[in-house]
Amino acid sequence: MTDDLAIKDIAERTGIAAGTIRMWEQRYGFPEPQRLPSGYRRYTLDDVETLRRVQAYRRRGLSVSAAIERAREAGGASDRPSLYAAVAATEHHARPQVLRKPTLEALSRAIEHETLALAAAPVLVGAFQRERFYRPIETRWRRMAAHADAAAVFADFPATYHPPGGPAELRIEPGDVLGNEWAVIVDAPGFAASLVAWEQPGAGNGGQDGRRFEAIWTLDPVAARRACRAAARMAATIDPPTGERFEELLADRPLALEQPVPALTALANRVVAYLER
Repeated sequence: MTDDLAIKDIAERTGIAAGTIRMWEQRYGFPEPQRLPSGYRRYTLDDVETLRRVQAYRRRGLSVSAAIERAREAGGASDRPSLYAAVAATEHHARPQVLRKPTLEALSRAIEHETLALAAAPVLVGAFQRERFYRPIETRWRRMAAHADAAAVFADFPATYHPPGGPAELRIEPGDVLGNEWAVIVDAPGFAASLVAWEQPGAGNGGQDGRRFEAIWTLDPVAARRACRAAARMAATIDPPTGERFEELLADRPLALEQPVPALTALANRVVAYLER
């Protein structure tokens, strides 16, 4: 059975030494294998995927405990997953950067304008925390949605709503993970982009411009696809028809590029870092 894996099988599939896996179990309570009467550990394919995500987060500089926490969030343990975690767990050659809100808004605007110029029939996802942050850019999102296969935005809307000619407005609850995140995701056959960020607590003492976010920005199409799938799962719990529509579109949709260009992502992130300084 593929869901009855020994620790040596897990080590082979993930590249993580069996001793390291045992150490993480003792120190962090992760992973949580079943124990046979003989005392041997048994793991599942879900454990394999979560351990691979931990590896990806570790390569991005996260501590073991932080990487485990993010990997668990990305694994869909919650029915309202993290878009940031979905992108961060992808091999996209972009490192997290701490950005002020004005920089985040400028990057969002750049992606949105590029989408209007380049993306044909995209799948679009936006997450803006509060309704009042979305309304000033609603006109632009309506323009993008007019040419999209599907579009949805998440915020603390009073109610879920399908405005004519606009993206589905999906209401999130105050305690949702996404309530602390910012995202602009574009998944189109010829163009993909992901901007995801989570707000650092206590960083907004200087007003709106003083708010700071840990952000990842990448053109990697696999990252965009993972984020859209996470958004589809979230949408399904809020508005099942929207979630189903996203899942149908993503099932056999071609990626923007078969071979993404890591250097382009790396260069873009370097420019952002220079501007932020």
